[in-house]
Amino acid sequence: MEAVVVVTALALFEYLFFSFKVGLGRQKYGVEAPAVSGNEIWERYFRVQQNTVEQFVVFLPALWMCAHLAGATLAAGIGCVFLVGRALYYRAYVADPGSRTVGFLMGFFANIALVGIAFVYAVLGLL
Repeated sequence: MEAVVVVTALALFEYLFFSFKVGLGRQKYGVEAPAVSGNEIWERYFRVQQNTVEQFVVFLPALWMCAHLAGATLAAGIGCVFLVGRALYYRAYVADPGSRTVGFLMGFFANIALVGIAFVYAVLGLL
């Protein structure tokens, strides 16, 4: 399970990095709190952070369910796909929001895989 803990910690560090960039961007782009709009580049950093929170609602429980039911190595491997997808999403969205598709889909399909595998293993365990 250590691998799943490492992936979880890396995901949280990645999110903290996104949050840090939002905070730095407030100063750089003159977006005073509590505003959530005002500068297009800052809004891109903010949307990456917010979208990551939205994905975490699925990712974190799915990662742990999959690890518990199907194995930590499998779950951690799929979790790494999610992490790389989020990093690609961040780079693409900040540069050009229209280019975010690959990163988004990597994270999205990683989440589908984690939930789907956990579900199948749970149902098989009930039979």
